Amino acid sequence: MPVLQSIIDTSSDEFQKNAEAMQLCIDEFRAVEQKVLDKANESKAKIHKRGKLLPRERLKLMLDRGAPFLELCPLAGYKMHDDKDGSMAGGGVISGIGYVEGVRCLIVASNSAIKGGTISPAGLDKSLRIQAIAKENKLPIITMMESGGANLNYATDIFVQGARGFANQARLSAAGIPQVTVVHGNATAGGAYQPGLSDYTIMVKNKAKMFLAGPPLLKAATGEIACDEELGGAKMHTSIAGTAEFMAEDDSDGIRIAREVLKTMPWNEQLPTKEPKKWKAPLYSPDELIGIVPNDAKRPYDVREIIARIADGSEFLDFKPLFDHQTVCGLIKIEGHACGIIGNNGPITPKGAAKAAQFIQLCEQSNTAILFFHNTTGFMVGTDSEQNGVIKHGSKMLQAVANATVPKLTMVIGGSYGAGNYAMCGRGLDPRFIFAWPNSRTAVMGGAQAGKVLRIVTEDKHIKMGKEADPKMLDMIEQATAQKLDKGSTSLYGTARLWDDGLVDPRDTRNVLAYLLDICSEATARPLRPNHFGVARF
Repeated sequence: MPVLQSIIDTSSDEFQKNAEAMQLCIDEFRAVEQKVLDKANESKAKIHKRGKLLPRERLKLMLDRGAPFLELCPLAGYKMHDDKDGSMAGGGVISGIGYVEGVRCLIVASNSAIKGGTISPAGLDKSLRIQAIAKENKLPIITMMESGGANLNYATDIFVQGARGFANQARLSAAGIPQVTVVHGNATAGGAYQPGLSDYTIMVKNKAKMFLAGPPLLKAATGEIACDEELGGAKMHTSIAGTAEFMAEDDSDGIRIAREVLKTMPWNEQLPTKEPKKWKAPLYSPDELIGIVPNDAKRPYDVREIIARIADGSEFLDFKPLFDHQTVCGLIKIEGHACGIIGNNGPITPKGAAKAAQFIQLCEQSNTAILFFHNTTGFMVGTDSEQNGVIKHGSKMLQAVANATVPKLTMVIGGSYGAGNYAMCGRGLDPRFIFAWPNSRTAVMGGAQAGKVLRIVTEDKHIKMGKEADPKMLDMIEQATAQKLDKGSTSLYGTARLWDDGLVDPRDTRNVLAYLLDICSEATARPLRPNHFGVARF
């Protein structure tokens, strides 16, 4: 296969300036992640005094030591709802894909160290996204539960959609995907149905409580007086009600039992035997990705420079390179996983859209996963583009993206504007996974462009009315619009709203993609044993 030759001088001043600008973006989102950790650690002494572990301490015990773990949507809800300063980002939930007793699982932990693990609207969206990932990738779910339930300040935003989480649990069980829950503390009202709908439930003695109505509500509603333990304690649920299968002595013991459950499943034995993949490292270090993208978004660069640093051996079979130079398509391997890749060197032209649509269909034919690397202002506009059928050919590309059944992985590495976001498999086109670099921007159009559009529209409106628009008013409209769109297009803004599954340091791109491709490959090969109603307790 042809090998890409980089022309970038990594010792140049330009490279260093690009790297410094990217590092500032990385530092910004890492600082938010650290702020959330610091907020949770404020409760460490109090939680330990109660004989419990912090949520991330539970997570560490659950995961296989030294095995990879990819956290998902860690900044969901950043500066939304009750999160005034970013310290409560995450939506009350910690989640990610890792290994438990050698089984790749989706692990979820209530972030009970922050506001009792209560769920915000962003937390609900995150939980539903996690369930979708588990179903599509055939991943068992392990949940470490201790939550005050819905954040009551936003109960009206959560209540109706909250039922989807329970419906998903029932359907995951019916699909043959195991769900294991350790109840470490409170699971009240609707929250009690999460462990109730799990396939295996473990409760921690003298700490876990599950009931539809706690003692105060019970007394108010019926006059009955009962203590926590007899109403919904671990001993009652394991010996009388039968809601839970196992009783643990403490947090650590509950995690041990969950690991034993996974260990006893012949989950990996059902996979066909396959030879370990052999691959060559890229000729250029993935660490150089930090300085590839120009600090000035208006300056073009060749996406092949990025491909050269993620592809095995920097090998790339360029598809139709002479037909259209602004949409780059081709075939690569990442840690032995074959994949097609589509990247942008500019706007998507009619020819570029037709080229990409054909390439997607070829990948579908050969069962080849597709990577989308966003850096586009959208579709090319203008008389020439319209007369050459940009809408027609763009529609073909959208149809191909929407209907392709092979795994689609998206990485937003720069701008992702307008319908270009859709055509390059943005969130609305349901990629299997979507991540973003911290320099990226996603919006209907650039802020400056939007400001000028509204200025022109306002000016034309006044002309039609026979009036002259006040230049100061037009300046204000233009500037306010630009500021609003720019503020709402940043990577932090987008990841807070789950436009992606998380932000990635560019240097980690190859490792993340290799891990995701392996997840997708395993899901394709894995047989399941579905039934109609899921596993129920009787």
